[in-house]
Amino acid sequence: MSTVSYRNLIPTRQGFHNGIKIIAGKNRNIVGIGSDITVSVGMDGIANDFPQRFFSLGIAEQNAVTFAAGLALTGKIPFVASYATFIVMRALDQIRVSVCYNNLPVKIGGAHAGISVGPDGATHQALEDISALRALPNMVILSPADASQTEKAVIAAVEQYNGPVYIRYGREAMPDFTDIQEPFIIGKSQVLREGKDCVIYATGHLVWEALMAYDILKQQNIICTVVNIYSIKPIDVETIIETAKVCKCAVTAEEHQIIGGLGSAVTEVLSTNFPVPVEMVGINNCFGESGKPLELMHKYKIDRYAIVESVKKSLKRKI
Repeated sequence: MSTVSYRNLIPTRQGFHNGIKIIAGKNRNIVGIGSDITVSVGMDGIANDFPQRFFSLGIAEQNAVTFAAGLALTGKIPFVASYATFIVMRALDQIRVSVCYNNLPVKIGGAHAGISVGPDGATHQALEDISALRALPNMVILSPADASQTEKAVIAAVEQYNGPVYIRYGREAMPDFTDIQEPFIIGKSQVLREGKDCVIYATGHLVWEALMAYDILKQQNIICTVVNIYSIKPIDVETIIETAKVCKCAVTAEEHQIIGGLGSAVTEVLSTNFPVPVEMVGINNCFGESGKPLELMHKYKIDRYAIVESVKKSLKRKI
């Protein structure tokens, strides 16, 4: 049986902290904008080491995004971060008109994403942010799987794309498991396991759960391919089609509403290129609630056990 291992339990927000510290040290045009929650969202990575390049504007997300757009117009590369549910949903108009319409290099950090925020409850659990941003022209959306990959995503957001980028990351300590040497390329993905029975496309915290599901299924002689879709937009069309052709059925897994998120993005690719049965693991058209992160993931059926059951459903539909 294949087993999955990890180095440490680290919040993905720590990866954001590390990444912005590194890129700010390499590029003097990097500036940071906070919304009164600097440490909580990892912006202390720039605030502590480069205080002259950090601005805290208080709890005013719309103002922060507009300010970021203004700095971008002067040649700066601004990072603005807050809780994902606030920086996206409250400032959506400013992101659309000031940032995306002008195709400015504003990098947006969406922290505390997903239901695993836990006790903070429904108002703080960003479950619609990918849907809201995916339709915006010029916007790149990155959803790294762990802290190490989040660090790479922050650097890639500056070095690989001169336009708006949204980086989605979480609060809770999660397994840090991706290969440190593996390149992070916007528009690509990672095939972490290979099999011929079913392909699991996962993103964010659900990549680890997909790997755990792989081991459970392998004990039952069901061998899956597991793909880490860390770039939601642009998405890795080639890998999605290739793996679907091998497995001929699929499951998507995300800590987000199934409407408009990874599941929608993958099925858009498959429906127009290589239609196969797809089961979606995600939040099913409801809000979250307060609770312990792992208990919430189990209750809302977005953990390894839900992925296992969805693989079996997809296999039954396989032609």
